Amino acid sequence: MGLTNSARRNRIHFRIRKIIQGTPEKPRLSVYRSNKEIYAQVIDDTNGKTIAAASSRDEEVVNAKADNKVAEAQLVGKLIGERAKKVGVTSTRFDRSGYLYHGRVKSLADGAREAGLNF
Repeated sequence: MGLTNSARRNRIHFRIRKIIQGTPEKPRLSVYRSNKEIYAQVIDDTNGKTIAAASSRDEEVVNAKADNKVAEAQLVGKLIGERAKKVGVTSTRFDRSGYLYHGRVKSLADGAREAGLNF
């Protein structure tokens, strides 16, 4: 019998995390996607610090009243890109956390690239 969706995602997530490590020069852009919301963090793993964070629950995104979740994710991507650039981060490593690079995750990545993040 096959794996459940969450067990499959966890297996992929751990496989990705073995490879991707955030450093002060090139932190990790981590994405978490729930059924309703989407969250993004720029993390320095060597110091264990979150450098910047954004989510679909932030005021800027809620007030924008996006048409759908994909458009909302793009706004979150732009917001995390702006906040990261404000702190001085221009280049990151993208951690999709086991989610497929499709839909909301892809939209968030595109929004972050539009804001000036490189990965």
